[in-house]
Amino acid sequence: MKRRVTGLLAVLLIAVVTSFVGAVVTAAPAQADGCYTWNRTLSQGASGEDVRQLQVRVSGYPGYGSVLALDGSYGPATKAAVTRFQQAYGLSADGIAGPQTFSKIYALQDDDCSPVNFSYGELNNCNSSWSGGAVGASTARANALVSMWKLQAMRHALGDQPIRVTSGFRSHSCNDAVGGAPNSRHLYGDAVDLGSGPHSLCTLARQARNHGFNGILGPGYPGHSDHTHVDHRSSRFWSASSCGI
Repeated sequence: MKRRVTGLLAVLLIAVVTSFVGAVVTAAPAQADGCYTWNRTLSQGASGEDVRQLQVRVSGYPGYGSVLALDGSYGPATKAAVTRFQQAYGLSADGIAGPQTFSKIYALQDDDCSPVNFSYGELNNCNSSWSGGAVGASTARANALVSMWKLQAMRHALGDQPIRVTSGFRSHSCNDAVGGAPNSRHLYGDAVDLGSGPHSLCTLARQARNHGFNGILGPGYPGHSDHTHVDHRSSRFWSASSCGI
């Protein structure tokens, strides 16, 4: 009788272990969402649209004072940005974008390609069609997407606490209504104004220097006592004297 019970227990144990192992083996890894799927491992020397798509997602990791070119060419700067991204999320930091890196990106983005903590609507409270600015609607929207990924990197660096967006894309009429500069970067969709809480405006201005923003205006710069402005202008202009910038 004892042998029969022991044998039954062994069978049950094997069944449980087999079921558990089967669950582990068949568990699906993180999959691409409805936005974009990478079909190959990318490393230095690669080129193509898949590289450019990767560059958009890691554009917030260029290093202090730098801006990552979104040119579809996997050069040393892209490898360095991928490495910083991997380090930021505790991945193997080899600068090669493979399954681990892509799985993390998939987890960080929504089906419309925006990062999970920011939205197109959040960066456009003026004209939902993205038209009427200094560039075409598709360009303005694409510029806003890059801003969101830079802000996502900045948010993560600041302890994954919210960053409050107060203004993004503006049409000419909207920009005129709020008294914006005639050549405001908001007209291009690549400028974002940030409000305080939970971070101070100076904390935001200082941190932005690490995340690919050529334009940073904050407290101490005329008209910026109540917000920090970041943008993608072609050459660097940082001014927030009250923050030591």
